[in-house]
Formats: sequence, structure tokens, C-alpha cells
Amino acid sequence: MNCELIVFVLMDLTPQQISILKRLHKLDFQIVAFPMYANYVGVRKGNCAALLAPVVGDQFKLHGQPAYLLGGNFSVRVTKNGGEWFVWKKEKLEVTTARLNEISAFSTELADLLLAHD
Repeated sequence: MNCELIVFVLMDLTPQQISILKRLHKLDFQIVAFPMYANYVGVRKGNCAALLAPVVGDQFKLHGQPAYLLGGNFSVRVTKNGGEWFVWKKEKLEVTTARLNEISAFSTELADLLLAHD
């Protein structure tokens, strides 16, 4: 049994929600588990990830905002010493136009796919 099927079984998702996750997977989104967020479905593409919360009506809603990943973990964006950084614990990565564009493209594509109907 692969990882995505385990998520489906453990979360008791509806057939429509499973269909949404399969559609995301076909478009190169990885369905991932983030242990600190066991009540949500994680989706990842490239260096970006988001948490999806199953909701009534056979859909998902975004929990929080998509984030840039550092070491496989959600980072936060901070301003320090005149610069902007993505930070997770003691790791940090400079916020660049390319990284902001990656998060923006990820967010837009994910939002569009969550709104799309089969």
C-alpha cells in the first residue's frame, strides 16, 4: 500500500476528496504526511508545501498559507537585520524573487485545482 492510500484510509476521506488528491498527484503534487500536522493532508511540489483540511461538502480548504520548505519543514518568513529570510529553527534561507515566485505559482496552481470540479 503506498503512502497516499494510507492517508486516504487513516483520514476517512470521501470519494470526492480522494479524487481531488488523485488529481493533484497526477499534476506532480506529492501527497505527504507532516507528523506535527496529523489532522491535515500535506501537499508538496518543488520547495513548497501546504496543509489541506477536509471539510463538509467533499472538499478541502487550505489550512494556513503555503510555505517554503527548509529541511522538509515549514518555514516562516521573517525580516531581520534589513533582510528577509525563510526560517525554521536555526536554518535560514534568503527570500529571493525566484523563491517568492515559486511560492506564488504553487499557491495559485493549488487554489485553482482545489476549485476545479471533475
